[in-house]
Amino acid sequence: MHVHALICFSSSPGQGNPALVIEGAPRDSAARQALARERNTTCVFLDEDGAGTQVDFFYPHMRSPLCLHATLAVAAVLFARPGAPATIAVETALKGQRLELAREGAGYFVKLAPQAVPAIDVTPAQVAALLAAPAIALPSPPRLASVGSPKLLVEVADTDALYALAPDLAAIADWGHKNGVSGIYAWCRRTDGDYEGRNFNHLDPALEDSATGVAAGALSVALGQGLTLRQGRATGRDCLIRTRVDGAAVLVGGAAEPAGQTSA
Repeated sequence: MHVHALICFSSSPGQGNPALVIEGAPRDSAARQALARERNTTCVFLDEDGAGTQVDFFYPHMRSPLCLHATLAVAAVLFARPGAPATIAVETALKGQRLELAREGAGYFVKLAPQAVPAIDVTPAQVAALLAAPAIALPSPPRLASVGSPKLLVEVADTDALYALAPDLAAIADWGHKNGVSGIYAWCRRTDGDYEGRNFNHLDPALEDSATGVAAGALSVALGQGLTLRQGRATGRDCLIRTRVDGAAVLVGGAAEPAGQTSA
C-alpha cells in the first residue's frame, strides 16, 4: 500500500486542504473507513484494473460519493507518472460518476456534469432559521444546485456577514437529511470581483471545510459562469478554487502540492 500526502486548493504554498491518496489498499469499506478515521484526514483510495480507474472517498466520519479536493490530489498523483496523457478519466466508487482530469500549468481541473437536485422550495424564512440569523437580509433567493451532492446555496451581503454566521448545525443536518441536500453553502461577492464562501455540513463547528469543490461547482452551475472562489479563512487554511463553465459541463480546479514524502 502506498500513501501520498497532498495539500489541495492552496492559495499559497503550505496552505490548502489536506488529502491522502492511497494505492494498493484492500477493497474493504470497513477497513478503509478505519484507516481514514485513524489518519483523521480525507482519504481517497485509487483502484486501477483493466476496467479503468476508480476513486473511493472516505472522510474520518463517513464514506462520500465525491470529494473534489481529494480528486485534485488524485490528479496530481496520476499526472506525475511518466507518459501521462493529456486527460485522464476516473469513475467514483459509490455512484459511478465519470470525472475527467486535466493538468493546466501548475494546477489541475476536474470536469464533471451537473446533477439533478430535489424538487423542493426553500424560503428565506427557512434559511434564516437554519442559519440562526432571524434578521439576515439575502441579496438573492436561495437555490439548489449540484455537481455531485446537492447544495443549498445562500448568498449573504458581504464577508462581514459571511463570517458572522453561527448557524444551527443540528437543524441544517436534520433538514438536509429529510430533503436529500448536503448542507448549506453560504457565499458572497467580494469587492475585488472574486467570491468567498463557507460550507455548513457538519455537526461539529471544528469540522468546517477549508475548501468545498462540489459547492464551488454547484455555485457555478447556479450562476452560469466561472468563478474565483476563496474559502478557509474560518479554519486557518486559505484556499482558492477556480471554476469554468464548458458547455453543459463544469470544471473545478486549483493547486495540489505534495505535503510530504510518499509512504508505504
